[in-house]
Amino acid sequence: FQEKLLIECTLEVFREDLVAGIQDLGGAGLSCATSELASAGSGGMRVDLDAVPLRDATLSPEEILMSESQERMCAIVEPGKVERFLEICEKWDVIATVIGEVTDGDRLEIFWHGEQIVDVPPRSVAHEGPTYHRPYARPDWQDALQADDAGKLPRPRTSEELRDQVLALVGSPNQASKAWVTDQYDRFVQGNTVLAQPEDAGVIRIDEESNLGVALATDGNGRYTKLDPYTGAQLALAEAYRNVAATGARPLAVSDCLNFGSPEDPAVMWQFAEATRGLADGCQKLGTPVTGGNVSLYNQTGENAIHPTPVVAVLGVIDDVSRRTPIAFAEDGQLLYLLGDTREEFGGSAWSQVVHDHLGGLPPAVDLDREKLLAEILIAASRDGMIDAAHDLSDGGLIQAVVESCLRGGKGARLIVPDGLDAFTLLFSESAGRAVVAVPRSEEVRFNDMCGARGLPATRIGVVDGDTVEVQGEFSIPLAELKQVHEATIPALLA
Repeated sequence: FQEKLLIECTLEVFREDLVAGIQDLGGAGLSCATSELASAGSGGMRVDLDAVPLRDATLSPEEILMSESQERMCAIVEPGKVERFLEICEKWDVIATVIGEVTDGDRLEIFWHGEQIVDVPPRSVAHEGPTYHRPYARPDWQDALQADDAGKLPRPRTSEELRDQVLALVGSPNQASKAWVTDQYDRFVQGNTVLAQPEDAGVIRIDEESNLGVALATDGNGRYTKLDPYTGAQLALAEAYRNVAATGARPLAVSDCLNFGSPEDPAVMWQFAEATRGLADGCQKLGTPVTGGNVSLYNQTGENAIHPTPVVAVLGVIDDVSRRTPIAFAEDGQLLYLLGDTREEFGGSAWSQVVHDHLGGLPPAVDLDREKLLAEILIAASRDGMIDAAHDLSDGGLIQAVVESCLRGGKGARLIVPDGLDAFTLLFSESAGRAVVAVPRSEEVRFNDMCGARGLPATRIGVVDGDTVEVQGEFSIPLAELKQVHEATIPALLA
């Protein structure tokens, strides 16, 4: 709630042109905000820590400078505008006080109880700090890990085994419903939430008159990145990009959260270097600037580091939230189309983890040109009313997406295995650049024509119907059974 007040207060002072500069207090708190603001200008800055509002009066000056308490901003305001600035802050119940001034010098000076405790050139702190050049090297075990091909793992030999593996997958902790957690929080404050969990992306209306909205998706897969850090980072980017487009929104920008072990380990540093290189190349290719992010290192116990896990957030804009596309299969008779190419790609897959506790091989290949094409098709189809539902394919492959869409809409699906594919590969492959869409019969010709004209493979794989998920010639699972398996895992683990 305090964050919302701060946002509204900030927007109002922007509208009245009351600030010359502003920065949020994030990492390193006030020390970072003051040095970066001073460095960005042509002068210096004098700060009095005695004027900083405190929750705890016993804080030392070092603690005041470095505190990362949330919901705080540091603004530069011209003297003649300070009174109006403070009035707006009071209106929004945001604590605000003058803690210093911009000077015509070239130093950042900070005082505590009348004593000068900091006197530095601000640029030396904000932009010219020491740079690490840590050694890094591809780890000796990387080749062996990639050679351990998941495609060689035993596959289900019977339809019954295939059915059992589907149930094991959708009930596994990573793939199971997270509703037990997310439903405990109000996601619909002010009535502007248009799509929420478990949709591909969250969609929020930001203007009631125009119906303009924003979409946001975050994705990451440490298993993929462990197998190939460069490709794994691009897969995280591609999935978040695809998730935003699946709602009908245009992906615009990226933020990231890079999680790794100790950079003092050359193998971990190599993972970090490769992942950041992959993310940078991917953002250049997709035309999505990185607007911010953070890095979390030393995530390990002893010598055991976490999987390298870049998490990527993609922000998009949708012109009319009333035309957004959900994941739910909601009406009998909707035709199901699989967009994109399906290959035998099981390295790092949910199937290999759940069924065989295996991690090895190569992650799915990334084709960012194909991702852009898929996004363009999804956005156009959503805008023009050619699809009723869309769900990206990622962890767990097609069967995970179909089960989620069926449960979301309360409708079953009958699937057929296309020529050139077997049921196992169709259901569990995690090839990137794919989505499943529900097409009204009245739009089938127009939709196929659009995909054909743009060169995007679109394969009819079934129909929304009944109250089971059925794979023709293989198995049928009632929605009630899928729902129980999918929703029981997290409550049981956290009970």
